[in-house]
Amino acid sequence: MVKRFIIAIILLGLVGGGLVGFNLFRDKMIAQFFAGMTAPPATVSTVEAKAGPWTPVIEAIGTVNAARGVELTVETSGVVKEIRFKPGAYVKAGDVLLLLDDVVQQADVSAARSVYEQTQTDLTRARELAGRGVAAGAALDQSASTARSAAAQLARAEAVLAQRQLTAPFDGVVGLTRVDPGQYVAPGTIIATLQDSSELRVDFSLPEQSLSDLRVGQKIAVHIDGEEKPFFGELTGIDPRIEPATRLVALRGSVPNAGGRIAPGQFVRIDVILPTEEGVISLPQTAISNSLYGDFVYLVQPKADSPAAAAPAAGDAAPAEGAAPAAAGPQLEVRQVFVKTGRRTGGLVEVSGIDPGAQVVSAGQNRLSNGQPAIVNNDVNPAAAMTGPAVEGATE
Repeated sequence: MVKRFIIAIILLGLVGGGLVGFNLFRDKMIAQFFAGMTAPPATVSTVEAKAGPWTPVIEAIGTVNAARGVELTVETSGVVKEIRFKPGAYVKAGDVLLLLDDVVQQADVSAARSVYEQTQTDLTRARELAGRGVAAGAALDQSASTARSAAAQLARAEAVLAQRQLTAPFDGVVGLTRVDPGQYVAPGTIIATLQDSSELRVDFSLPEQSLSDLRVGQKIAVHIDGEEKPFFGELTGIDPRIEPATRLVALRGSVPNAGGRIAPGQFVRIDVILPTEEGVISLPQTAISNSLYGDFVYLVQPKADSPAAAAPAAGDAAPAEGAAPAAAGPQLEVRQVFVKTGRRTGGLVEVSGIDPGAQVVSAGQNRLSNGQPAIVNNDVNPAAAMTGPAVEGATE
């Protein structure tokens, strides 16, 4: 019985030891297999990190308004007699846009003019009589006073008559008609809008932290949907008071509206262009990757174990005829480098932590790993030509 028990223990130990040994051998072979494998080369696009001019901007959103824009209303009540404008038409200052029924007012002007003319005749006669010594001076004074009163009554009647018509206060484009002929209107009734959109003002706000960087006369770039290029203007006003509730400062800019492509009331994006700085390294935003440990980029460098004559980068001239062929296989690899990002403008990011001249991966980095072989192909690389609109605006 004891002998059988000992044999069973020995057999159990042999089986267990064999299983443990097999698992250790398997893990060792798997580790050796993966250690000998190399990651396949990845095709990437690159841009060169250059230290150059950087034109920072302060971004904001705002609303466009006409430099002069009003809602046309009548001063008195009455029935609309005639509408003399068409919606969307360009009118000049002083053009009559609308007439109210003015029969009574025309009659009042005629009556006042008749009285005025009669008083002028009486005044002329009184002066002649006073000159010959026939009439007393008091009679002349009375005639002059009556003439002045009649002139005032005529001016009042003409002013009341003028209120029966609506005139354009300045040159501009008149909007949609909101009344019809025969309609009764009261004082304050909006007839239409009038907008002088040849010069536009842009109203927007910025946090109080930006106040020290703002100056009247600074260039601004106004972006609207549907337009590839921005409209350039200048900052014309800074409110001296910061809103306590929002901690924002109100700003106003002016921008020419060449071709009338901007409509008053339109939503726009504004870049306040700050002075240009030199020696700043910037990269396209597509080159920056994010992680829990910080922002990083991939640099394309020669492999550590590659020969001194590394494979030429994309775009280099082909070797001369008869020259020795380059070493087979990829000669470049990617290295992960953490960077510190700063200001952003126009798709570019200010970075520090890399040296000028470094080749930075701008596309294809989502499938890279540190030390992976790489092949550079810049045939299609939009990020290489990316520039901020603020740089263009600074030279506008």
